[in-house]
Order: sequence, then C-alpha cells, then structure tokens
Amino acid sequence: MAVVLVDPETSVMTVIRAAAAGLALLLGAACTAPAAPRSESSAAGSTVCASPQGRLPAQTPTTIDVIEQAYFCILGHYYSGATMDARSLLTAGFIALTRELNLNGRDAFEATMPALTGDREADWTAFEAVYRKVTAQVPDLSDQLAVATLEAIVAALGDNHARWVHDIGGAPPDYHDGDGYGLGLQASVNGAQVNGNPGAALPPLFVTTVEGGAARAAGLRPGDIIESIDGSAPFIEGQPTPAIAALYPQYPEAGPVELRLLRQSTGRRWSVTLKPGVYERDLAALQGVTSKLLEDGIAYVRLRGFAPDAADRVFKAISRLRTGRTLTGVVLDLRGNGGGSAPEAIRLLSAFVHGKVTAYLCTVDAKCEALRTDDTVKLLNLPLALLTDRSCASACEHFSSAVKDLGIGRLVGTGTAGAISGPSEPFKLSNNTMLTFPTRHHLGPNRETLDRIGVPPDHYVPLTPKDAAAGRDPALAKALTLLEK
Repeated sequence: MAVVLVDPETSVMTVIRAAAAGLALLLGAACTAPAAPRSESSAAGSTVCASPQGRLPAQTPTTIDVIEQAYFCILGHYYSGATMDARSLLTAGFIALTRELNLNGRDAFEATMPALTGDREADWTAFEAVYRKVTAQVPDLSDQLAVATLEAIVAALGDNHARWVHDIGGAPPDYHDGDGYGLGLQASVNGAQVNGNPGAALPPLFVTTVEGGAARAAGLRPGDIIESIDGSAPFIEGQPTPAIAALYPQYPEAGPVELRLLRQSTGRRWSVTLKPGVYERDLAALQGVTSKLLEDGIAYVRLRGFAPDAADRVFKAISRLRTGRTLTGVVLDLRGNGGGSAPEAIRLLSAFVHGKVTAYLCTVDAKCEALRTDDTVKLLNLPLALLTDRSCASACEHFSSAVKDLGIGRLVGTGTAGAISGPSEPFKLSNNTMLTFPTRHHLGPNRETLDRIGVPPDHYVPLTPKDAAAGRDPALAKALTLLEK
C-alpha cells in the first residue's frame, strides 16, 4: 500500500461532509437516484483515469476539467462508485466552493446550487455550468477554488483511505530525513484518530509523549492534561471537538497554538503557547522494529509500521532473543502502528498460524477474494499477546483482526483505529496529481466490517494520565500476566 503525506482533514471537511450528507438525504427523498449498472460505470471510469507510470511530472494548475476527471474516476473505480448517489459528491464540492468564496469576501450571485436529478452526467453538466460562471468572476481565485472543490469531493466519500495527493508546500526549510514537524508532542487522541475515527476518543486529553521541539522547550511532560486548545475545550459532554486537530499541524501550517494545562501530581495549572516547527526526533522513535528480553523468557517486539521488510525484521529480532535460551512467549507491541504493507501483515501472521484466511477484499456486489496465510513461513510455535491502541490502523488492523478471529493470541490495550476501508490504489489525473482510494472493501476473517469500528481488545487496559506521568505501562503488565499463566 502506498504511503503518502497529506494534510489532515480539518473541521471544515467535517462540516462539508455533514452538510453534503444532509442535502443528499433531502434530494434522495425527493427523487431516487437510479443505480448505475456496474459494467457501464466501470467502462466510463476507465477512460478518465489510469494508474501512474513512473515518476510524475511537475504539477500543473487544478481546473474544472481535472475536477471532472476525478469525479468520473471515483464513480468508475471506487469500490462502491457504481452504486453511490453521486449527488453527495457534487453537493460537497459546491458547499466548499461557496464557502471559499465567502472566506475571501467574494460572493457571486450565480453561486446557487443547480438542481440535481440523480443522472450522473446531466448533474455534472449542470454543476460545471454554474461552476464556470462563478469562477469567471474571480479569476484570481480560480486555482484556490478548484483545490477546495476537489478536496471536498474526495472528503465526501468519508473514506480514510481516499486521498487527493497534490503539492501541499513541500518540505520545511532545514528539514532532514527523520525530523518531525509540529508542536513536538503526541497526545492520548492522536493525529490519525482525529482524522479517521474521532468518535472513539475518550476524555481527558493528555500528553503521552514529548518528542522534542516546542513541547520539550516549554517543559511539557507525559501525563499533563490539556484542558483547552486555543481557548476551546477538547471535549464537550464527552465528545471530542475539532480543537484537537490543532495539536497536529502539518507544514506549511505555522500558527501558534495556545494550550491550557494541568499537572495532576502538583495541581499546577498554566498556559503555554507552542509554535510549530522542525525538530529532531530520538533515534529510537525512528526504528521500525525494537526488541528486548523480558522476565520469564518473554520476547518483547515493537513494530511501528508494516514496511516492506517488517516481517523478516521481526523474525530476526525474535531469533536473536531466542539464541541460547528458551522463549516462553511473544509480546508484539503494535501501538502507534499506522499500517503499511498488507502482504507483510500476512507474512507475520503466517509465523503464528497456517492454512487460514486472514481477510477478504470485496467488491460492492460481494465478490470477494480471500487473503490466505503464507505457509512457507516457518511457525514460531510461541504464545502471543498483542498490544493495540487507537493508533493501530490499516494493515495493523488486518493483523489484529486475524489474531483475534483465528484465536492466535490475546489483544490487550484499547480498540484499534477503525481505519481500514481497503487497500488504496493510485490514479493519475491530468494535472499530474493523484487520487488514491480503495477499489475493494476490506473484511475480517469472519467477514466482519472493521472500518469505522476497529478491533476490540480481549482485555481493555487504557493508559491513564497518572500512568503516563509515572512511566507505567499497564497494558504491557497485563500481557505479561497472560503469557505467564
């Protein structure tokens, strides 16, 4: 699965999605959209976008023609494109267009949403006609409006693996491989969760890791509770708010962020303003695999992502720990693992079980391909405890759901991210940008949907602010007791 850097979705995208969904429901009540035949939809889509070949040339401006190409690409290739109501995409795009006009103080009297009937091509024609009239009045905003419109159309899919990959400002000055950018902290609600499944977040919001940068310079510590962000509460009546997204700025975002903090151990309350920037990260945080021997012959291996060589690196780590001694079990720590290569997740699973289906990839009409273990991988023959959290996403959830469904081991910690709609595939647009989205939907070994739901742990052991402040790891402690039984 390709890994790309993109801006996190903002609260604006959340508003657009909600508004688009509401208007689509109203439209649907007025007239039911005819379902496009799968064969016709695929044929139309295949003519407007294709997989990229080689390195992409320099990006050119985004235009209404590029937006049209993306619209029909989604309808032709996205896994549910054949059956979706395409009006939701155009509605989201038009909301973004008018909002961008308003933000720039440039209202246009033609900016009225055209009537949509459910006929995909006719609706596009109506949308394009109004779009061209509006943007002709503000030529200086043409690229800005096109970008906002296309971003909103893709966001309207509500799919954590759907992205429009375009130039977002390049790398920061003085950036080196391995550096971080942002405030220099991680919190109990992480960036991936904010953008993928924020509804699963629970208060309080607190610092879990200080990586460097402004957070370290300001003296923040793990366990510090974040009571407000730029004057806004991170939770209201137990529900997360868009304010949390400000903790994870992406370059070139550089605005200061004000935090109100509480340190429970001392009762101190104070405010601090952190400015995003480049910071050097610890070497340990950059290592994909780390390992150590724990008490009673238990191997601990932390895997931060399913890189192309992830499984072999885990096998080598366990082999080194096994040299000259007898291991009694493995704790595999997948907390913070944002996913990566599905084949690597399958290879790693294959060291614990053979002859099993690890997942299914399905089309909208329920034609499914079974993904099976690689039985050429040598079995480890060791009991397994798996540590998971809300940052375990995508291929990490593929692995976790198979461990749970197939009875390979016990999951300890919290539920996973619920961000596994399906493996992304790239499609090149005419301005040398890319759309990436799933052409098939991921289901677990028991054919259950994981996306937006996640994989629940067998033993719920969340990290608390007091645990973080004291450097305790209650999930790891619980995993050890399970393996020692």
